[in-house]
Amino acid sequence: MKDEKIIQMIKPEDLKEAMRSWLTGVAIVTGRYGEAFHGMTANSFNSLALDPPTVLVALRHHTRTQQLVHQGQNFGVSILDIHQIGLARRFAGQTELGKPRFEGVETFEMVTGAPLISQATAFLDCKVVKEFDIGETTAFIGEVLASQVNPGKGKEPLLYFNRQWRKLEKL
Repeated sequence: MKDEKIIQMIKPEDLKEAMRSWLTGVAIVTGRYGEAFHGMTANSFNSLALDPPTVLVALRHHTRTQQLVHQGQNFGVSILDIHQIGLARRFAGQTELGKPRFEGVETFEMVTGAPLISQATAFLDCKVVKEFDIGETTAFIGEVLASQVNPGKGKEPLLYFNRQWRKLEKL
């Protein structure tokens, strides 16, 4: 029965369990529409193509950030370093629940007006070129209109693995 395909239905928890074995970087994705802006911690972020420079972010439906990215057709990505774990937790909704996410956070803008976190390691400013829904998530493909790397010394990426924040260690 070599030609017979076996289809196994998995539950969302099964995928979550498997993906806990995948190390990811951590970024804050932001959206702006008019005067409204919001952001959230995301690790569903990848580069897709170099020419044109293109990235993908995936945001759960009905979050403020997802709605603003959809309405404004732009998003910013601030790639975090290990010293920004507090911001990662705040923008993930893990701490300071009553506090506005951007309160006391220095930001700047490049092309689209999406806010970027000033002390992050690197920044991407993107316009949405395609979006599509998959289950309860919207995948946004964005053309990178501007990018910048923070020249600060000692920048090390903030990582996420098996439901814990991590940092790199040289072997």
